Amino acid sequence: MTTPEPQSPSPQPSAPVSKDRVYRSPAGIVGGALLLALGLWLGIDAVVAGEGSTPWKALAALVFLVPLVAAYTVRPAVFAGDDRLRVRNPFRVIVLPWGQVDSFRSAYSNEVFAESGDKYQLWSIPVSLRGRKRAARREDRRAAGGGRGRGGVLGGAGSASVEADGPVRAEGDKIMDELRELLETRKAAETSQGEVTVRWAYEIVVPTAIGAVALAVLLGIG
Repeated sequence: MTTPEPQSPSPQPSAPVSKDRVYRSPAGIVGGALLLALGLWLGIDAVVAGEGSTPWKALAALVFLVPLVAAYTVRPAVFAGDDRLRVRNPFRVIVLPWGQVDSFRSAYSNEVFAESGDKYQLWSIPVSLRGRKRAARREDRRAAGGGRGRGGVLGGAGSASVEADGPVRAEGDKIMDELRELLETRKAAETSQGEVTVRWAYEIVVPTAIGAVALAVLLGIG
């Protein structure tokens, strides 16, 4: 009589990993890329072809300006996950567990408030008053029977978008609505608790400071 071999348990499918929603400004990225390309072209040309102290001044200007331009254009982003909100601003990175987020506010800039009362600006989600006016006009036309407005590209600061059964909204306001919904659903979750952390972006601050000092010294000595 043969003994049946024990069957190994079938592998259980792993739970899907939730990816962060990333919000950035396409206009800022495009503008920053163009400025960086122009600055690098002019700066490298001055370093290679310049005479006297010109190459050193150009090099110091590049060290000062390149991280500064990148900080305000390409770098800003907001990462919204199931457990936390990570805000990457020009010179700081703020991590707020949803349990520590009190509210969001949209006025002349988009901001997040922590339970402690601290306020942090969302640089990558700019407010567009023109986009709001455009969305209001499209909503008025739709209410009057003129049809739905066209949807905009996600993240476009000046575009307007429309849900299948909702009002026309400026893209920045629509993103803030999504963040408020995520806050409402995840604030009480056990994995969404913790402390707010703020870290300076030394990879931006240090070269900018070094370039500024070097450029000032070179300009001072002629």
